[in-house]
Amino acid sequence: MHILNWIEQTSFSTWVRESPSLFAYPTILFFHTVGLAFLVGPSIAIVARVLGLAPKLPLRPFEKFYRIMWFGFWINVVSGIVLLAADATTKLINWDFYVKLGFISIAVVVLKRLRKRLFHNPQLKGDWSIPENAKPLGIALLLCWAGAIAAGRFMAYLGPVSGAPGLNNRF
Repeated sequence: MHILNWIEQTSFSTWVRESPSLFAYPTILFFHTVGLAFLVGPSIAIVARVLGLAPKLPLRPFEKFYRIMWFGFWINVVSGIVLLAADATTKLINWDFYVKLGFISIAVVVLKRLRKRLFHNPQLKGDWSIPENAKPLGIALLLCWAGAIAAGRFMAYLGPVSGAPGLNNRF
């Protein structure tokens, strides 16, 4: 717990958490949201195609979304670390934070497997076919992103809550 207190009390973490500047917490949270949109948005587009929406669109161009998704992922990693440092003692003892990380970890694995099945599968015929075994991965990916987003929002309400000592450990 001492190292968490130290991280949280660094001048940078204090600035992020307490500064009235628009460039502190609000901007970092904005980047976290933009990263999420760049990651989850294209994922949903790929899954929609896998599940049969827009079947007339060729599949191959969807692979270009992976660059955008990885860009969004790394924006989220960096902004997430900064947001975590600003409130380390609360977030790192909140069970919901680990639920969120679990969903994200599974989603990344599923995203990689989906790419392999859709774009690096020598058995696929042309640019239009979707392997049947890709659909369960698509559904799993949607569920993981929904779980990660919900868990991220619930962190403000479940487990220890930053700045609310009388409300800590509510659930």
